[in-house]
Amino acid sequence: MPDPMRSYLDFEKPVAELDSKVDELRLLAASGTDIAEEVTRIEEKAGQALAELYANLTPWQKTLVARHPQRPHFTDFVNGLITEFTPLAGDRKFGEDAALLGGFGRFRGEPICVMGQEKGASTESRLKHNFGMARPEGYRKAVRLMEMAERFGLPVLSLVDSAGAYPGIGAEERGQAEAIARSTDFCLALGVPNVSIITGEGMSGGAIALTTANRVLMLEHAIYSVISPEAASSILWRDGTKAQEAANSMKITAQDMLRFGVVDSILKEPVGGAHRDPTAMIAATGEAIVQAFDELKGLDADAIRKRRRQKFLEIGRKLG
Repeated sequence: MPDPMRSYLDFEKPVAELDSKVDELRLLAASGTDIAEEVTRIEEKAGQALAELYANLTPWQKTLVARHPQRPHFTDFVNGLITEFTPLAGDRKFGEDAALLGGFGRFRGEPICVMGQEKGASTESRLKHNFGMARPEGYRKAVRLMEMAERFGLPVLSLVDSAGAYPGIGAEERGQAEAIARSTDFCLALGVPNVSIITGEGMSGGAIALTTANRVLMLEHAIYSVISPEAASSILWRDGTKAQEAANSMKITAQDMLRFGVVDSILKEPVGGAHRDPTAMIAATGEAIVQAFDELKGLDADAIRKRRRQKFLEIGRKLG
Protein backbone atom coordinates (compact mmCIF):
# COMPACT_ATOMS: atom_id res chain seq x y z
CA MET A 1 0.00 0.00 0.00
CA PRO A 2 1.18 3.58 -0.59
CA ASP A 3 2.80 5.18 2.43
CA PRO A 4 0.66 8.21 3.36
CA MET A 5 3.41 9.49 5.65
CA ARG A 6 6.06 9.60 2.95
CA SER A 7 7.34 13.12 2.44
CA TYR A 8 9.35 14.40 -0.53
CA LEU A 9 11.45 17.52 -0.93
CA ASP A 10 10.96 19.69 -4.01
CA PHE A 11 14.11 18.45 -5.73
CA GLU A 12 12.96 14.84 -5.23
CA LYS A 13 9.99 15.14 -7.60
CA PRO A 14 11.42 12.71 -10.21
CA VAL A 15 11.76 10.07 -7.48
CA ALA A 16 8.31 10.89 -6.11
CA GLU A 17 6.75 10.27 -9.51
CA LEU A 18 8.45 6.88 -9.82
CA ASP A 19 7.46 5.88 -6.29
CA SER A 20 3.89 6.92 -7.01
CA LYS A 21 3.89 4.72 -10.09
CA VAL A 22 5.20 1.80 -8.02
CA ASP A 23 2.39 2.34 -5.50
CA GLU A 24 -0.21 2.28 -8.28
CA LEU A 25 1.20 -0.92 -9.72
CA ARG A 26 1.26 -2.57 -6.29
CA LEU A 27 -2.43 -1.80 -5.90
CA LEU A 28 -3.07 -3.46 -9.26
CA ALA A 29 -0.96 -6.45 -8.25
CA ALA A 30 -2.99 -6.77 -5.04
CA SER A 31 -6.12 -7.12 -7.16
CA GLY A 32 -4.65 -10.13 -8.93
CA THR A 33 -2.88 -8.58 -11.93
CA ASP A 34 0.49 -10.20 -12.63
CA ILE A 35 2.82 -7.23 -13.02
CA ALA A 36 5.60 -8.20 -10.61
CA GLU A 37 8.34 -7.72 -13.22
CA GLU A 38 7.13 -4.21 -14.05
CA VAL A 39 7.00 -3.29 -10.36
CA THR A 40 10.55 -4.54 -9.86
CA ARG A 41 11.81 -2.67 -12.91
CA ILE A 42 10.35 0.68 -11.79
CA GLU A 43 11.52 0.12 -8.19
CA GLU A 44 15.07 -0.35 -9.45
CA LYS A 45 14.74 2.76 -11.61
CA ALA A 46 13.49 4.77 -8.63
CA GLY A 47 16.33 3.50 -6.46
CA GLN A 48 18.91 4.40 -9.09
CA ALA A 49 17.39 7.87 -9.55
CA LEU A 50 17.49 8.43 -5.78
CA ALA A 51 21.13 7.32 -5.53
CA GLU A 52 22.19 9.57 -8.40
CA LEU A 53 20.30 12.51 -6.97
CA TYR A 54 21.83 12.20 -3.49
CA ALA A 55 25.33 11.67 -4.86
CA ASN A 56 25.35 15.23 -6.22
CA LEU A 57 23.40 17.36 -3.76
CA THR A 58 24.07 21.09 -3.69
CA PRO A 59 24.65 22.80 -0.31
CA TRP A 60 21.10 24.18 -0.44
CA GLN A 61 19.66 20.75 -1.12
CA LYS A 62 21.67 19.38 1.81
CA THR A 63 20.19 22.15 3.93
CA LEU A 64 16.70 20.96 3.00
CA VAL A 65 17.63 17.36 3.79
CA ALA A 66 19.13 18.39 7.15
CA ARG A 67 15.81 20.06 7.99
CA HIS A 68 13.63 17.18 6.84
CA PRO A 69 10.92 16.70 9.49
CA GLN A 70 11.26 12.91 9.36
CA ARG A 71 14.99 12.78 10.16
CA PRO A 72 15.72 10.97 13.43
CA HIS A 73 15.69 13.40 16.36
CA PHE A 74 17.22 13.37 19.83
CA THR A 75 14.55 11.15 21.35
CA ASP A 76 14.90 8.66 18.48
CA PHE A 77 18.65 8.33 19.08
CA VAL A 78 18.15 8.02 22.83
CA ASN A 79 15.44 5.37 22.41
CA GLY A 80 17.64 3.43 19.98
CA LEU A 81 20.99 3.71 21.75
CA ILE A 82 20.54 4.48 25.45
CA THR A 83 19.10 2.13 28.05
CA GLU A 84 17.86 3.04 31.52
CA PHE A 85 17.68 6.67 30.41
CA THR A 86 16.65 9.04 33.19
CA PRO A 87 15.92 12.59 31.99
CA LEU A 88 16.64 15.52 34.27
CA ALA A 89 14.76 18.82 34.10
CA GLY A 90 15.42 22.42 35.05
CA ASP A 91 18.45 24.66 35.40
CA ARG A 92 17.91 25.30 39.14
CA LYS A 93 17.80 29.02 38.35
CA PHE A 94 14.73 29.80 36.24
CA GLY A 95 12.91 26.76 34.91
CA GLU A 96 12.75 23.88 32.47
CA ASP A 97 13.49 24.19 28.76
CA ALA A 98 11.98 21.39 26.67
CA ALA A 99 14.02 22.42 23.61
CA LEU A 100 17.17 20.98 25.16
CA LEU A 101 16.82 17.55 26.73
CA GLY A 102 19.34 15.62 28.76
CA GLY A 103 19.91 13.05 31.41
CA PHE A 104 21.82 9.91 32.31
CA GLY A 105 21.61 6.35 31.09
CA ARG A 106 23.70 3.48 29.78
CA PHE A 107 25.34 3.15 26.39
CA ARG A 108 26.44 -0.40 25.60
CA GLY A 109 26.15 -1.13 29.31
CA GLU A 110 28.32 1.79 30.44
CA PRO A 111 26.94 4.89 32.24
CA ILE A 112 26.86 8.08 30.18
CA CYS A 113 25.50 11.64 30.19
CA VAL A 114 23.43 12.49 27.10
CA MET A 115 22.02 15.83 26.01
CA GLY A 116 20.83 17.57 22.88
CA GLN A 117 18.16 19.59 21.14
CA GLU A 118 14.80 18.03 20.34
CA LYS A 119 12.80 19.54 17.46
CA GLY A 120 9.69 17.41 17.82
CA ALA A 121 7.94 15.19 15.27
CA SER A 122 4.39 16.57 15.28
CA THR A 123 2.81 20.00 15.49
CA GLU A 124 2.10 19.53 19.19
CA SER A 125 5.60 18.27 20.04
CA ARG A 126 7.30 20.93 17.90
CA LEU A 127 5.51 23.63 19.84
CA LYS A 128 6.36 21.92 23.12
CA HIS A 129 10.05 21.73 22.23
CA ASN A 130 10.09 25.19 20.61
CA PHE A 131 11.35 23.63 17.36
CA GLY A 132 14.64 22.75 19.07
CA MET A 133 15.58 26.39 19.76
CA ALA A 134 16.81 26.49 23.35
CA ARG A 135 16.54 29.40 25.76
CA PRO A 136 19.17 30.32 28.40
CA GLU A 137 17.76 27.84 30.89
CA GLY A 138 18.38 25.07 28.36
CA TYR A 139 22.10 25.84 28.16
CA ARG A 140 22.29 26.29 31.93
CA LYS A 141 20.70 22.87 32.28
CA ALA A 142 23.42 21.52 29.95
CA VAL A 143 26.08 22.97 32.26
CA ARG A 144 24.34 21.38 35.26
CA LEU A 145 24.39 18.00 33.54
CA MET A 146 28.05 18.34 32.57
CA GLU A 147 28.94 19.30 36.15
CA MET A 148 27.27 16.11 37.38
CA ALA A 149 28.97 14.02 34.69
CA GLU A 150 32.38 15.34 35.70
CA ARG A 151 31.66 14.80 39.38
CA PHE A 152 30.93 11.12 38.76
CA GLY A 153 33.50 10.61 35.99
CA LEU A 154 30.99 9.91 33.22
CA PRO A 155 31.56 10.62 29.50
CA VAL A 156 29.31 13.17 27.81
CA LEU A 157 27.50 12.69 24.50
CA SER A 158 25.71 15.59 22.81
CA LEU A 159 23.37 15.31 19.82
CA VAL A 160 23.02 18.63 18.03
CA ASP A 161 20.09 19.55 15.79
CA SER A 162 18.84 23.12 16.00
CA ALA A 163 18.24 26.15 13.79
CA GLY A 164 19.90 28.12 16.58
CA ALA A 165 19.32 29.48 20.06
CA TYR A 166 15.92 31.11 20.57
CA PRO A 167 16.22 34.85 19.76
CA GLY A 168 13.21 36.06 21.74
CA ILE A 169 13.21 39.10 24.01
CA GLY A 170 12.74 37.00 27.15
CA ALA A 171 15.71 34.82 26.26
CA GLU A 172 17.91 37.87 25.75
CA GLU A 173 16.72 39.40 29.02
CA ARG A 174 17.68 36.21 30.86
CA GLY A 175 21.21 36.21 29.43
CA GLN A 176 21.16 34.06 26.30
CA ALA A 177 24.68 35.02 25.19
CA GLU A 178 26.14 34.46 28.66
CA ALA A 179 24.47 31.06 28.97
CA ILE A 180 25.82 29.93 25.59
CA ALA A 181 29.32 31.20 26.42
CA ARG A 182 29.31 29.47 29.80
CA SER A 183 28.19 26.18 28.25
CA THR A 184 30.90 26.44 25.58
CA ASP A 185 33.50 27.21 28.23
CA PHE A 186 32.41 24.26 30.37
CA CYS A 187 32.65 21.93 27.36
CA LEU A 188 36.29 23.02 26.98
CA ALA A 189 37.00 22.59 30.69
CA LEU A 190 35.50 19.10 31.06
CA GLY A 191 37.88 16.55 32.53
CA VAL A 192 35.89 13.65 31.05
CA PRO A 193 35.69 12.71 27.36
CA ASN A 194 32.93 14.38 25.35
CA VAL A 195 31.71 13.49 21.88
CA SER A 196 29.30 15.58 19.83
CA ILE A 197 27.31 14.55 16.76
CA ILE A 198 25.60 17.04 14.46
CA THR A 199 22.61 15.07 13.25
CA GLY A 200 20.77 17.76 11.28
CA GLU A 201 21.20 21.51 11.69
CA GLY A 202 24.10 22.87 13.69
CA MET A 203 23.39 26.58 13.65
CA SER A 204 25.14 29.41 15.50
CA GLY A 205 26.12 29.50 19.16
CA GLY A 206 23.16 27.28 19.90
CA ALA A 207 25.17 24.46 18.35
CA ILE A 208 28.64 25.49 19.50
CA ALA A 209 27.45 25.47 23.12
CA LEU A 210 27.24 21.66 22.90
CA THR A 211 29.73 20.92 20.13
CA THR A 212 33.01 22.00 21.71
CA ALA A 213 34.03 18.39 22.18
CA ASN A 214 36.99 16.02 21.97
CA ARG A 215 35.42 14.43 18.92
CA VAL A 216 32.92 16.16 16.63
CA LEU A 217 31.08 14.04 14.05
CA MET A 218 28.55 15.01 11.39
CA LEU A 219 25.96 13.06 9.51
CA GLU A 220 26.60 13.11 5.76
CA HIS A 221 23.81 15.55 4.91
CA ALA A 222 23.93 17.66 8.08
CA ILE A 223 24.96 21.32 8.03
CA TYR A 224 27.07 23.39 10.44
CA SER A 225 27.34 27.18 10.36
CA VAL A 226 27.52 30.33 12.44
CA ILE A 227 24.32 31.57 10.79
CA SER A 228 21.45 30.15 8.74
CA PRO A 229 21.36 30.73 4.96
CA GLU A 230 18.19 32.80 5.36
CA ALA A 231 19.78 35.07 7.95
CA ALA A 232 22.96 35.42 5.88
CA SER A 233 20.85 36.34 2.87
CA SER A 234 19.04 39.04 4.85
CA ILE A 235 22.30 40.53 6.10
CA LEU A 236 24.33 40.36 2.88
CA TRP A 237 21.68 41.25 0.35
CA ARG A 238 18.89 42.63 2.55
CA ASP A 239 16.79 40.02 0.81
CA GLY A 240 15.74 36.81 2.56
CA THR A 241 14.83 35.14 -0.73
CA LYS A 242 18.50 34.57 -1.64
CA ALA A 243 18.99 31.84 0.95
CA GLN A 244 19.84 29.30 -1.74
CA GLU A 245 22.61 31.51 -3.11
CA ALA A 246 23.90 32.08 0.42
CA ALA A 247 23.94 28.37 1.25
CA ASN A 248 25.89 27.59 -1.90
CA SER A 249 28.57 30.11 -0.87
CA MET A 250 28.82 29.60 2.90
CA LYS A 251 30.68 26.25 3.08
CA ILE A 252 28.24 24.67 5.51
CA THR A 253 28.20 21.01 4.49
CA ALA A 254 29.77 18.11 6.35
CA GLN A 255 32.26 17.71 3.51
CA ASP A 256 33.34 21.36 3.88
CA MET A 257 33.68 20.99 7.65
CA LEU A 258 35.84 17.88 7.30
CA ARG A 259 38.08 19.59 4.77
CA PHE A 260 38.56 22.57 7.10
CA GLY A 261 39.25 20.31 10.07
CA VAL A 262 36.21 21.56 12.00
CA VAL A 263 34.81 18.03 12.38
CA ASP A 264 36.66 14.76 12.78
CA SER A 265 34.59 12.43 10.61
CA ILE A 266 31.41 12.06 8.58
CA LEU A 267 28.80 9.37 9.17
CA LYS A 268 27.44 8.06 5.89
CA GLU A 269 23.65 8.20 5.63
CA PRO A 270 21.37 5.66 3.95
CA VAL A 271 20.67 6.38 0.29
CA GLY A 272 18.11 9.17 0.21
CA GLY A 273 19.02 10.53 3.65
CA ALA A 274 18.71 9.43 7.27
CA HIS A 275 14.93 9.92 7.20
CA ARG A 276 14.52 7.03 4.74
CA ASP A 277 16.03 4.48 7.13
CA PRO A 278 16.27 5.93 10.65
CA THR A 279 16.95 2.52 12.21
CA ALA A 280 20.05 1.97 10.09
CA MET A 281 21.24 5.54 10.72
CA ILE A 282 20.86 5.21 14.48
CA ALA A 283 22.73 1.87 14.46
CA ALA A 284 25.60 3.38 12.44
CA THR A 285 25.72 6.32 14.81
CA GLY A 286 26.04 3.94 17.74
CA GLU A 287 29.10 2.29 16.16
CA ALA A 288 30.66 5.71 15.52
CA ILE A 289 30.11 6.70 19.15
CA VAL A 290 31.86 3.55 20.35
CA GLN A 291 34.87 4.28 18.14
CA ALA A 292 35.03 7.94 19.18
CA PHE A 293 35.06 7.15 22.90
CA ASP A 294 37.50 4.25 22.41
CA GLU A 295 40.02 6.73 20.99
CA LEU A 296 39.89 8.64 24.29
CA LYS A 297 40.17 5.71 26.67
CA GLY A 298 42.98 5.68 29.18
CA LEU A 299 43.51 9.45 29.18
CA ASP A 300 43.52 11.37 32.45
CA ALA A 301 41.61 14.64 32.94
CA ASP A 302 44.55 16.87 32.03
CA ALA A 303 45.26 14.94 28.83
CA ILE A 304 41.59 15.08 27.82
CA ARG A 305 41.48 18.86 28.33
CA LYS A 306 44.78 19.37 26.52
CA ARG A 307 43.72 17.34 23.48
CA ARG A 308 40.39 19.16 23.27
CA ARG A 309 41.95 22.61 23.46
CA GLN A 310 44.64 21.63 20.97
CA LYS A 311 41.97 20.41 18.57
CA PHE A 312 40.27 23.79 18.45
CA LEU A 313 43.52 25.76 18.35
CA GLU A 314 44.54 23.70 15.32
CA ILE A 315 41.38 24.77 13.48
CA GLY A 316 42.42 28.42 13.80
CA ARG A 317 45.98 27.68 12.75
CA LYS A 318 44.91 25.63 9.76
CA LEU A 319 42.35 28.15 8.49
CA GLY A 320 44.59 31.09 9.29
